[in-house]
Amino acid sequence: MALKILVFLGSVRTSTPPAPARLGERVARCCVTQLEESGHEAVLIDPLDYDLADPFKPLFSYAQRNAPQDLLNLAQQIEAADGYVMVSPEYNHYSYKPSVIATYSAGQWGGVRAAVNMRTFLSELGCLPVSAMIHVPRAQEVLNEDGGYAESQDAREWGGYLDRAFEQLAWWANAARRYHESEDGEKRPGAFTRSPSQRNAP
Repeated sequence: MALKILVFLGSVRTSTPPAPARLGERVARCCVTQLEESGHEAVLIDPLDYDLADPFKPLFSYAQRNAPQDLLNLAQQIEAADGYVMVSPEYNHYSYKPSVIATYSAGQWGGVRAAVNMRTFLSELGCLPVSAMIHVPRAQEVLNEDGGYAESQDAREWGGYLDRAFEQLAWWANAARRYHESEDGEKRPGAFTRSPSQRNAP
C-alpha cells in the first residue's frame, strides 16, 4: 500500500562545518528518493522553506485566525501523512561535563516525559546528567514573569528542591574540574574523539 511519508530535515544551518554545507539535505533527499522508488509519496520538509516566525511558536499557541499560513499548511501536511522520517545531524560532544535536567509544563506533569529522553541524549553528548532533576508543573502558577516565585508558593520549599539538583551538579562539576586540572586530567579515555569512526566496532 502506498503511503504518504514526510521527511523532516532537522537542521537550518547553511554554514560549515560540517563540509559541505547543508549535508543533511543530501541525506533527506536520498530518503525521499528511496521512499518514492518503493512506491510511496515522500515529501521533504525543510525548515528553511517555511516562514515559521522567529521566535518559533507551535500552532496551538495561536488563535486559529492568527496562525502563520506556512504553519497551518505544515500542520495540515503532518495531519494527513501516514508516517515520518526524522533526519538529524550528529551533535557535538561536550565530554566530561555534568548537567542538570530542568523541565516544565503548563499542565500537571512538569515535562517529565521529555526529561526521560533528555537523560539518554545528554549522556550520549558526554555531559552526564546528575540523578536529581527539576520538574515544574503548572509553571505559570509557580513562577512570575521575572522568574520569582508566585505569592501562593512556598519559595523556601521550591528553593530546596532546585538546590538538591544544583548541589549535585556543583559536586560533580567541582570533581571534574579538579581532575581536569590534575596531572592526569588530559589522559581521557578515547570514547569522545574527533571522528565518529574511531568509535566503530572492529
